[in-house]
Amino acid sequence: MTDASESFYRLHLFVCTNERPEGHPRGSCARAGAEDLLGYLKTQLIKRKVTAGVRAQKAGCLDRCELGPVLVVYPESTWYAVTSKTDIDQIIDQHVIGGQVVASLALRNDQTGKA
Repeated sequence: MTDASESFYRLHLFVCTNERPEGHPRGSCARAGAEDLLGYLKTQLIKRKVTAGVRAQKAGCLDRCELGPVLVVYPESTWYAVTSKTDIDQIIDQHVIGGQVVASLALRNDQTGKA
C-alpha cells in the first residue's frame, strides 16, 4: 500500500451522482443537481490550471444522501455538502489551491442531517 506522498493524484475529488427515485425519503444527490456541480468543478479546475495531480470524478452512492450533494476529497477524507457553484469555488480556492478545509461546508463524521 502506498501513502499519500506516493499517490498518483495529490487530491482526488469524488462527487456523488447517485440517483434515487423521486420522493425517496433519503433524497438523491443527482436530483439535487450533482451532475451540474461536477461539470462546473471540472471546468473550473481546468480554467484555474489546477489539474496537475488533481482528479475530479463522479461516484456512485456515498451513503450520505440526506446531506447531498456530497463531495469527498482524498487522501484527507474531507467530506463536503455542496449546493452551489459558490460552494465549488470555495472548495477549489481554499482546499484544492490553499490546502485548507472549508469549515462552513465540511461535514462531521457523525453528521446524518443538514446542520
